[in-house]
Amino acid sequence: MSLDGFSMRPLVRELNNTLAGGRIDKITQPNKQSIVLSIRQPGQNQQLHICINSQNPAAHLMTKNLENPPEPPVFCMVLRKQLETGRIAAIRQHGLDRILLMDVDSIAAGGKIVTKTLIMELMGKYSNMILVQDGIIIDALRKIGTNSSRVRTVLPSDTYELPPGQDKLDIFTTPMTDVIAKLRQLSPEERIDKALLATCMGFGPVSAKEVCFSAGLAPSTRLNTLDEADYQSLESALTEVRDAASQEQAAPVILLDEHQKVLAMASFPLHYLPQAVTLNFNSISAMLEKASALAGSYVLPDKDRFKKLVKNELHRAENKLVKLDEEIAAAENAEEYKIRGDNLMTYQYQYNDHEDAAITVANIYSETGEEITIPLDQRYTIIQNMQLCYKKYDKLKRAQELLQVQRQECEASITYLESIEASLMASSSLGEIAEIHNELVEGGYLREKLKRKNNDKPSHPFRFIAPDGTQILVGKNNYQNDKLTCKTASFNDTWFHTQNIPGSHVILRNGGIEPNEDTILLCAQLAAHFSKAQGSSKVPVDYTEIRYVKKPSGSKPGFVIFTNQKTLYITPDEAELAPILAQDPQ
Repeated sequence: MSLDGFSMRPLVRELNNTLAGGRIDKITQPNKQSIVLSIRQPGQNQQLHICINSQNPAAHLMTKNLENPPEPPVFCMVLRKQLETGRIAAIRQHGLDRILLMDVDSIAAGGKIVTKTLIMELMGKYSNMILVQDGIIIDALRKIGTNSSRVRTVLPSDTYELPPGQDKLDIFTTPMTDVIAKLRQLSPEERIDKALLATCMGFGPVSAKEVCFSAGLAPSTRLNTLDEADYQSLESALTEVRDAASQEQAAPVILLDEHQKVLAMASFPLHYLPQAVTLNFNSISAMLEKASALAGSYVLPDKDRFKKLVKNELHRAENKLVKLDEEIAAAENAEEYKIRGDNLMTYQYQYNDHEDAAITVANIYSETGEEITIPLDQRYTIIQNMQLCYKKYDKLKRAQELLQVQRQECEASITYLESIEASLMASSSLGEIAEIHNELVEGGYLREKLKRKNNDKPSHPFRFIAPDGTQILVGKNNYQNDKLTCKTASFNDTWFHTQNIPGSHVILRNGGIEPNEDTILLCAQLAAHFSKAQGSSKVPVDYTEIRYVKKPSGSKPGFVIFTNQKTLYITPDEAELAPILAQDPQ
């Protein structure tokens, strides 16, 4: 979900009023899809966050700092060289397209002032950031060659080309009567919402549906069913939406469903989803920052890479487990080969070598005289076939033991990988990602060097305060789990963990004081929430005192054994957990 070009017009006005004349003090690149420009204005500093995430591309002022990798990527270095210390001349929009242009003046050799333009194309999966001077591309965050697109390439030294103009009308400059006249010229079978998209420049589905709602018409209504009164209602609705977007002080909103999923957002009030939860904001930047947080647009560097790696390793381990089960099932037939060998030893003198493909004899182990058919390899003698049966029996017996050991190791690997998967879900800082990186390297899943010295902030577990004032600690990864359980917690604190389900270690710092029932239930809910069973019902959670929790020597990170536990079956109540999770975890 992103703003359409129509809603970006007030956003551009807001950004230009705030940032024009400011000096670019610092440029950082938190991840592959985001750039942050620190801009110094008299008496205040601003941060412009530009994100080209395909799910939620946006450009907005930001209040919360993002962590940055110790080494800036190449595009960030180019922007620093070209734009730092420059002054923002203007921020403008190309027509009503989802393309923002930021002109930056800087002093070149000889005191000459040159203007470079950072172009922000915020168009879904085609989003990009391109730095241009005098119409020539200096660099781009996403380089597009002929292999990726035959229509438009984006490469350094290429001439930058804006997308071609569309045969649509700008309702900010076009008389509304002309807009309605063009609507009338469209196919009579066209839906109203589609007709508005085809007629009004910058309109997206949200703007079109809001106009339909204001006009009292269903979006699926066909044009051939409209009468003069309906067209007058459409004209009034378009005027109302245009005026709302023209207000000097924007009134942006986000519409959410009951699961906190963004249904729609715009720089003006929306009414077409009356059942939705409406969030109002004082600025469009504040709205976009909230939408970005809800959508999870900010992705830590390497987090997606590690998720993909763990998913592939899990898939491989699960396939191996299936094959091991098949081999174990085959190995369980070992006794059959011993019975065949014993029968061949008994009846070997009754048959000639190399004659029969199989022999049927009375099974010496059957009390009722049942017969057994023994297949023979005619290339070998009876005695050699007997020896082959015993050899197969010995091999399968040995395989049974080895396969069971391999199966246990494979199950342990799956459990361990699932714990890393849960850790990645809870990780929210570069320090935590660095710990997971080291864990993957030490586990042999990643062939890279350990990150022993880096500039990442030290990671910390979640820290929550229960209603009775007791502190609750929750590990975000296996390293933190080990540290919490084996070093941080006191021997008489209470330890919680989901039963046979990968997840975080939860420590209740009660120091031997009997916790009340509500606090125990809260800790159990947190253990279920920060586990692979998140969102499930009746999740089993074990809890016991720390003194009964031990870490075996040489075991994998996060693995412990425990005794004297009690078990609760928990269905987490997200509404009840919300105020606890909203606490500052650091």
